[in-house]
Amino acid sequence: MTNSSHAGRHQPVTASVGRSTAEIEAALDAAAALLAGAGALLVCAGAGMGVDSGLPDFRGDAGFWRAYPPYERLGLSFVELADPVHFRDDPTLAWGFYGHRLGLYRSRRPHEGFAVLRRWGARLPGGMYVFTSNVDGQFQRAGIDAVAEVHGSIHVHRT
Repeated sequence: MTNSSHAGRHQPVTASVGRSTAEIEAALDAAAALLAGAGALLVCAGAGMGVDSGLPDFRGDAGFWRAYPPYERLGLSFVELADPVHFRDDPTLAWGFYGHRLGLYRSRRPHEGFAVLRRWGARLPGGMYVFTSNVDGQFQRAGIDAVAEVHGSIHVHRT
């Protein structure tokens, strides 16, 4: 697949670490052939999917602390702050943390990659399904209905 055959591509295919442009284009050809012959599409996505929408990836403490520098100074990790015990022990901390994240997620629009996935799924007889560890709701905001959120959703309050 050459660059001109990638509909909507704005940037040329570039070599990634350890792979030539020819290898990358051959892999894209193989992926396109698999997708063209598929009955349905299952997208498994995690932390990196929302980055191009301006969302932090929270990969490890460094990623979390880049998004929330005050918590680094307090020596608190994402895992520690995400613990529901804080709603009982320190509700101001818990609601502040989750409230900020909720506002961030609601203020970001899904990037074009979500629309590309939606279009691919629409072309397949069995449609598209998403299995994600993300809690941000970006797939749903992009108009994708069949989403399984393994960690739940920050948009749903459960008591």
